Amino acid sequence: MQLKRVVVTGLGALTPIGNTLEEYWEGLKSGKSGSAPITYYDTEKFKTKFACELKNYNPEDYFDRKEARKLDRFAQYALVSSDEAIADSGLDLDAIDKFRVGVIWGAGIGGLETFQQEVLNYAAGDGTPRFNPFFIPKMIADIAPGNISIKHGFMGPNYTTVSACASSANAMIDALNYIRLGHCDVIVTGGSEAAVTIAGMGGFNAMHALSTRNESPETASRPFDATRDGFVLGEGAGALVLEEYEHAKARGAKIYAEVAGGGLSSDAYHMTAPHPDGIGVVKVMENCLRDAGLKPEDVDTINTHGTSTPLGDVAELKAISQVFGEHAKDININSTKSMTGHLLGAAGAIEAIASILAMEHNLVPPTINHTTVDENIDPSLNLTLNKAQERKVDVAMSNTFGFGGHNACIVFKKIS
Repeated sequence: MQLKRVVVTGLGALTPIGNTLEEYWEGLKSGKSGSAPITYYDTEKFKTKFACELKNYNPEDYFDRKEARKLDRFAQYALVSSDEAIADSGLDLDAIDKFRVGVIWGAGIGGLETFQQEVLNYAAGDGTPRFNPFFIPKMIADIAPGNISIKHGFMGPNYTTVSACASSANAMIDALNYIRLGHCDVIVTGGSEAAVTIAGMGGFNAMHALSTRNESPETASRPFDATRDGFVLGEGAGALVLEEYEHAKARGAKIYAEVAGGGLSSDAYHMTAPHPDGIGVVKVMENCLRDAGLKPEDVDTINTHGTSTPLGDVAELKAISQVFGEHAKDININSTKSMTGHLLGAAGAIEAIASILAMEHNLVPPTINHTTVDENIDPSLNLTLNKAQERKVDVAMSNTFGFGGHNACIVFKKIS
């Protein structure tokens, strides 16, 4: 069977360093930090008092007050970013076959704030279970793609992938495969997350997963730096319109990139820690390259998972050196989480968008906040430290890994 080609025709972003695609790119190339003291609740008794919140986000700029109250923030973010991507794609929604348009979305947690608030309200009451009738539909992770499809009338495949921080990368790979197998013409894909909450921050603090650099939150996300002490939690969403190539060409669509392939693997090692030798990471990149029909030396840049954790960063770079050999030193390796923080289930989507934009502009965004060399990291690797670097980018890879040992890798190439 001849697989169909799949391309990216629309992008949308709502991130801690920019509330639109254009603002996001400006933040990326300038090395902007999205980390700042938390404004959503009183952090006095919390170990970590900062996160990468959205800036200047007001739900009533996008929804009427009644509609906003029915949507958890993660679902709001999904609708906002997907609307931008659909508009960017130039799709004529009245002319397309909506039975062949799907929505496959990623969310690692879903409506955590809604769950938290309903439980707190119950605990503060007299024991009578007075729950909001929108509690369940606001909270469930699949409501984000559900709302996108309802708004636009898309009647193809519609579901959420949940694989912790790999969720939106899994969603994009599923979307790729549905289209190239001929089941759909267009799929809106990506991911959203809104876990900067009392429960989210408290839970990750209890795991000792978060940075506690409260004296300097803007520099706390420092992948590959010897002084890194954990990740910085972020929130937001990224959306991509994936489209069958001939369908896109026939309507004269702008094409950002071709989705060359995707790979999946499992560490099968530990609930939260990566395998120290990066075995699963090696395999996921090999699987991705094989699926794309590419050689290691074809890859120009890799946006790593790079969360700024002591174990994870080293294991991933070891895996890159193993897969790419001598070519590894010629690749621009970076971690945009140094700017956005870790968006959990939305990370794969916004980082894929960063990779596509790097390819479009031939400019690799930096890994910011690096001050101290880690002796456990190969010094010959180009980690794109502190400043964006110009280079020709024809092939860009993006890695995303999740608690539970879930590994996902997706690779894009310039259209030819």
